[in-house]
Amino acid sequence: MFEVVALTIYPVKSLQGISLNDAQLDVRGLAHDRNWMIVDDNGHFVTQRQIPKMATIRVALSDQSLVLSHAEVEDLKVSLQLESPVRRDVVVWGDQCKGLDAGDEASTWLTAVLGEYKGQKLHLVRFADDTRRNVDPDYLQDEEAHTAFSDGFPFLIATEASLDALNQQLRERGASPVGMERFRPSIVLRGIDSAGQPFAEDGWRQVKEQSGAYELGIRKPCQRCKITTVDQQTGQISEPAEPLRTLAAMNTQPTHKGAFFGQNAILSSGEGVTIAVGDRLLAE
Repeated sequence: MFEVVALTIYPVKSLQGISLNDAQLDVRGLAHDRNWMIVDDNGHFVTQRQIPKMATIRVALSDQSLVLSHAEVEDLKVSLQLESPVRRDVVVWGDQCKGLDAGDEASTWLTAVLGEYKGQKLHLVRFADDTRRNVDPDYLQDEEAHTAFSDGFPFLIATEASLDALNQQLRERGASPVGMERFRPSIVLRGIDSAGQPFAEDGWRQVKEQSGAYELGIRKPCQRCKITTVDQQTGQISEPAEPLRTLAAMNTQPTHKGAFFGQNAILSSGEGVTIAVGDRLLAE
């Protein structure tokens, strides 16, 4: 048995997240998660991989607005019901989608905070509701799933036990421990009683709420990138090789090469149901 101990949404891909006590489950992820993205003039997505300073932009949601904040400028407010006449062709990991452009004010704000990217301005776009971005069918089980601007799956699940094991190894190697925010999961679980062995999630097929209210299908281990090296408060990189080097050495996925942490998941059942901190889940 596992307990949900943290829920986080990232309304704008690669900006700061928002911790929640509960959230509505949608086939595209937790409500509002990665519905927005920053792109260059050509519509190509830009993340902390290219601009680590993106980690310093705070994000909030009101009933009507997406609010971006940074110490250097006044807040930017954009309507959550943005109906822009400007539709951009945008690209995220090779997938072409339609994005609604938030306009010149948002572009000016982002460029003022982050600077130009390779001589291009930055733009904020919202995932168009009439667009569908399918999850790679190679990782599905005779099912369909789709997502918005996440890297590829609507949910990312991680466990405290795995983070504890990683941090123990980091300390033994003389490196600094890291927080869960480095991995930007949407759902964090803690084992109850004898459950919760490190990286147990790598053997799961699914997790479901104990009464059956919702079920998440585990579909692909998450290979990690340089964003895990970025301090998610300061945007600084103090140890460029960590925690990737240690994760790779731990070899948590023996049949895969690289550094892995967490599991990508889809919603198998429970669309519209609320998931909450404190929920008890069964892992299979």
